[in-house]
Amino acid sequence: MEKEVVSRNFIEQIIDKDLAEGKYETICTRFPPEPNGYLHIGHAKSILLNYGLSQEFNGRFNLRFDDTNPTKEKIEFVESIKADVKWLGADWEDRLFFASNYFDQMYEAAVKLIKKGKAFVCDLTAEEIREYRGTLTEPGKNSPYRDRSVEENLDLFERMKNGEFEDGSKVLRAKIDMASPNINMRDPVIYRVAHMTHHNTGDKWCIYPMYDFAHPIEDAIEGVTHSICTLEFEDHRPLYDWVVKELEYPFPPKQIEFAKLYLTNVVTGKRYIKRLVEEGIVDGWDDPRLVSIAALRRRGFTPESIKMFVELCGVSKANSSVDYAMLEYCIREDLKLKRSRVMAVLDPLKLIIDNYPEGQVEELEAPNNMENEELGSRMVPFSKELYIEREDFMVEPPKKYKRLYPGNEVRLMNAYFVTCTGYDTDEEGNVTAVHCTYDPATKGGNAPDGRKVKGTIHWVSAQDNVKAEVRLYENIIDEEKGVYNEDGSLNLNPNSLTIVKDCYLERSLKDAKPYDSFQFVRNGFFCVDAKDSKEDALVFNRIVSLKSSFKLPK
Repeated sequence: MEKEVVSRNFIEQIIDKDLAEGKYETICTRFPPEPNGYLHIGHAKSILLNYGLSQEFNGRFNLRFDDTNPTKEKIEFVESIKADVKWLGADWEDRLFFASNYFDQMYEAAVKLIKKGKAFVCDLTAEEIREYRGTLTEPGKNSPYRDRSVEENLDLFERMKNGEFEDGSKVLRAKIDMASPNINMRDPVIYRVAHMTHHNTGDKWCIYPMYDFAHPIEDAIEGVTHSICTLEFEDHRPLYDWVVKELEYPFPPKQIEFAKLYLTNVVTGKRYIKRLVEEGIVDGWDDPRLVSIAALRRRGFTPESIKMFVELCGVSKANSSVDYAMLEYCIREDLKLKRSRVMAVLDPLKLIIDNYPEGQVEELEAPNNMENEELGSRMVPFSKELYIEREDFMVEPPKKYKRLYPGNEVRLMNAYFVTCTGYDTDEEGNVTAVHCTYDPATKGGNAPDGRKVKGTIHWVSAQDNVKAEVRLYENIIDEEKGVYNEDGSLNLNPNSLTIVKDCYLERSLKDAKPYDSFQFVRNGFFCVDAKDSKEDALVFNRIVSLKSSFKLPK
């Protein structure tokens, strides 16, 4: 029998070749976030790709915080990122690193470049450096400080480190080629003066390395073999390679770029999310309407659903966009056979069974999931007074309406057939209760005489239930108008959150814990909110509705 050929993405092919040629004995990948915000769904792709490759090739995976910029970094972000990576199942074992722990080695690396005549201290202002840099069509000009002697550069750089100069007054630049067609190679800045307290190193340093200089050094120190990043770093690769070559690392890491994951009609930009948080439009970086990993977790998404989504998106060199509906498809697929299907009434209307014995309560058996018998069953209390969904009763129904209306018989799910005999109204004519009779012979939902009913409705006991708040989420963006207005502001959907109080859920949910999820019959998949839910006041988030027009491409 022929072995099935599994198509390998271009990164796997590069690693296969490197191992076959003996460039590396084992591989090491890393996820290197800057701790300046919460991670989003795009980062999940990078985490799962890097971790997945390390597993596939029996290699190592590092988590490293790229904390070289103290202006925006916080411990809160460090902790949230660790929680996200762990939740996605990526195990860094004992390899948790901070770029700031390498500041001494980075300083020594800069000194090495100066001694080789490959770096110099420059007094030009940031604006002057920009002017000297040239354009895409014109070469740049050499800095007047480019030919300082090695001794002068070493002295000035040490004095920069010792705090003798003001912020912005001096920088250290790599000496490469001001006529290079790649602007990143035109004597880039590799160190700046910044008198700032760092979250990890305190006030030890008043000079900090630039990302393009620090990153290849971090990779090399840690023994990373394949530094996998997104396409915007493609033009920076020659500088990455220059740094590891000039610093003479014996096993230089290799940078490989892949396409970012773009989701349609979502907000991923940190400054936009920050504004939504600060203006109180959302209740934090983990608001379930966002696509930060913390928000998706709180909403009720599972690591498995996100892995499925990332796999469906694939790995390529070409940027493309994916519909948010595909992410919803993945969570439905993941949950439909794993979760109990329970009854919850979100817009309650009292149903009174007039011929049911007063005070009687029956315990009826209900399967937990009709498509997965392994989930077993539970007992549900049934009594004279129940709650049903308001939309399941109409006084004057349209044609083809199969639920309750005067004279019609329906099935109460897992219970009995009932026939509507009348209803009560208030002074404004609003229906306040529906009356019916039940047929005791139809227990379990089937008639012994073989008669059929066209409608089945769910219900909850009026005397033995769980009261809860339910939050119904829609996209925070108005999808018809797109994400951004002409002035750059966000097109917000005013109906992105509907809070429904006084919902009635069946008794089996009384011990539900944060992150527990269920399918509410006909209403969708719901998850216990981890932030606002309390033992005696449950809050459920709708993860996703039950149906979608989304179809997987063939």
